[in-house]
Amino acid sequence: MSALTEAPPAADLPVRKASARRRLVPYWLLLPGILWLIVFFALPMVYQASTSVQTGSLEKGFQVTWHFQTYWDAFEEYYPQFVRSLLYAGTATALCLLLGYPLAYLIAFRAGRWHNLILVLVIAPFFTSFLIRTLAWKTILADGGPVVHTLNSLHVLDVTGWLGLTEGDRVLATPMAVVCGLTYNFLPFMILPLYTSLERIDPRLHEAAGDLYATPATTFRKVTFPLSMPGVVSGTLLTFIPASGDYVNAELLGSTDQKMVGNVIQSQFLRVLDYPTAAALSFILMAIVLVMVTVYIRRAGTEDLV
Repeated sequence: MSALTEAPPAADLPVRKASARRRLVPYWLLLPGILWLIVFFALPMVYQASTSVQTGSLEKGFQVTWHFQTYWDAFEEYYPQFVRSLLYAGTATALCLLLGYPLAYLIAFRAGRWHNLILVLVIAPFFTSFLIRTLAWKTILADGGPVVHTLNSLHVLDVTGWLGLTEGDRVLATPMAVVCGLTYNFLPFMILPLYTSLERIDPRLHEAAGDLYATPATTFRKVTFPLSMPGVVSGTLLTFIPASGDYVNAELLGSTDQKMVGNVIQSQFLRVLDYPTAAALSFILMAIVLVMVTVYIRRAGTEDLV
C-alpha cells in the first residue's frame, strides 16, 4: 500500500513540467492564426449576420429587428443574378480545367529544362493587378480589333451568336466576354494545384502500366487522372468559389444584362446603401456555394486536397 501511495521522486518533476510545456507548444503556435481568424473572419461574419436582419435606413439608422423576410425578398428579386453567376462561374471553371490540365501535365512530365520557365509564365499574371489584367481584355476584345476580326472571318461569332454568347459582330458586353475574363484571371488557380498533384505521381506507375501493355489513353484513364483527382478538386474549388462572387469582370467586360450577384452586392453596399439586403445576398451566395461544394466533394470521392 505504501508503494502505491508513494510520491514520485523529486527529480521527475522538472522532466514532467518540461514535457507538459512541450505539449503546449503547438497550441501556442496556433494561437496567432486563431486570433487572426476570429478578428478578421468570425467577428465580421457575426456583424454581417446581424446586419442582414436589421431594418431602417442610413439616415435614421439600422436596428436589429430579426427581419428574416429580407432573405426571401433579396433572393426573389435577384435570383436571375444568382443563376447567371453560377452559370458563368461553372463555365469558366470547366474551361479552366480543359485548358489547365494539359498544361499542368506538360509541366509535370514533359517540360524538361523548360519546367521552371513555364511555371513562371503561369504565375506571371499575378505580377500585375487583377484590375489591369481585366482592363487589358477590353483592348483584346475591342470592336473591330484583330481578335473580333479573326472570329468573324472564321464565322465563330455566327455560332456564338446563335448560342446567345455574343451579339452581332461584337464580343464586348456579352456573356462570352465575361466568361473569357473569368477564365483568364482564374486559370492559374487551376493550373498550380493540378501541377502539384500530377508531380506527386510516381513515374514508375506509368512504366508499370506500359509493362502491362496499357495504351497511353488507358494509362491516363486508369492511373494518371484518378491519382490527380485531389488537384482537380482543389483547382475547381479555387476557381469556382471566387468566380461565383466576382464582380470586376462583369463590371468591365459586360453590360447590365451580364451583371452577376457580386455586382448587385457591391451596388447595394456602396450605391443604394441598403446594407441589410447586401448582407442577406452575401449569406445566400455563401450558403448556395457551400452546399454545392459539399455535394461536389462527396461526389468526387476525395477529401485529400492539395
